[in-house]
Formats: sequence, C-alpha cells, structure tokens
Amino acid sequence: MVNPFDLKTALLAKHAQHVVLIHFPIALFITGVAFDVIAQWTKRGGLADTAYYNLLAAAISTFPVLATGILAWQFQLDGQKLKGVLLLHLVLACISSVMIGLVWWVHFRGRRRPRPLPNYRLAIEFLAFGIVTLTAHLGGFLSGVNGPG
Repeated sequence: MVNPFDLKTALLAKHAQHVVLIHFPIALFITGVAFDVIAQWTKRGGLADTAYYNLLAAAISTFPVLATGILAWQFQLDGQKLKGVLLLHLVLACISSVMIGLVWWVHFRGRRRPRPLPNYRLAIEFLAFGIVTLTAHLGGFLSGVNGPG
C-alpha cells in the first residue's frame, strides 16, 4: 500500500500533477468571469480589478496545466497517436487556453485605455466558459470521474 504522505510518490506520479493543477485555471477563470459580470452589472471598479487579476492568474496557470497534460500523455500512453475523446480533449484544452488568454488580453487592453471595457467581451467570456466546461467534462470522462475511463 502506498503511503499518502510520501512526497516522492506524490510529486513523481506519472499523471497526478495534471489532475491536480487543472482545477486552478478552471476555478480562477470561472471566478474571474463571475466577478466581471457582477462588476458590469453593479459598476464597481473593485470587482473589475478582482476579475482582472483572477483572469491573469488563470491565463498564467494554463501553461503548467498544458505541460503536465502533455507529459501525462507521454508517460501513460508512451506518446501513442491520440484519437477519440482524448484527442478532442487535447484540442479543446488548447482552444480553452487560447480563449482564457484572449479574455485576459481584452481586459488588459481595456485597463490601458480611459474608456470602459467593450461589451463584446462578455460574449467572448461566455464562449470561453462553454469551451472550458466542455473540456473539463471530457477530462472527467478520461479520468473516470464522469463515467467509464
């Protein structure tokens, strides 16, 4: 039996880092979008700042998540050709990362100008939210959380 407090086992597991790290960009992005929608609705600058920093942290945290996902593919499947749900998960993960970065970039550009953030950003945020949700759902199937996997 594996000791749950063995750091070597926890840090060097073949796929555990991806499964743990993925929750950070998802949670930060969803929280950032929620804060942005509330800031838009209430016109409170403090909430808009909170949304910006959540989106920034989400965009930064996508890099280690993508890296650990690719490493998990290499370690678990020995770099075999991807197909089916796993291929779709990888493609959507890349799109999700780009969309999270795009949402942050729109906020970054908006903060540099004296005028308010463009309203079209909400459409981009909701589209990105849908893609992130679909990617996470497929990841749940792959890990066995949402069904066979």
